Amino acid sequence: MTDDTANDTEADAAAPGSAACACGSEVGPGGHSAAMDPEAKRVLLTRLRRIEGQVRGLHKMIEDERWCADVLTQVNSVQEALRGVSRGLLRNHLAHCAADAVRSGDPARADAVFGELTDLMFRSVR
Repeated sequence: MTDDTANDTEADAAAPGSAACACGSEVGPGGHSAAMDPEAKRVLLTRLRRIEGQVRGLHKMIEDERWCADVLTQVNSVQEALRGVSRGLLRNHLAHCAADAVRSGDPARADAVFGELTDLMFRSVR
């Protein structure tokens, strides 16, 4: 997730399902974030590696037929960790894509980002 989209191929840009993000970035197959704070990226990747370990632990707990309450406690822990990843990604999207769209002075671009954010928030509360 970098500013450098020069590595994208023309095939990626024309791939079925690709679209422009409301911030103007190419998204979909081969798409990239407009900007990702390097520290935020490091924190998110570290958190995801930890979550991978937790999921492997859940797998082992079930194989070992551990007490259901213990397994469910760990499932809740993984779900909360994933919510943390979502919050970090949303924060990055707000700080870069949404802020850039609002600062652009283009009302259509800002409205598109607001619509996208509304959809993202309603999807996350289901």
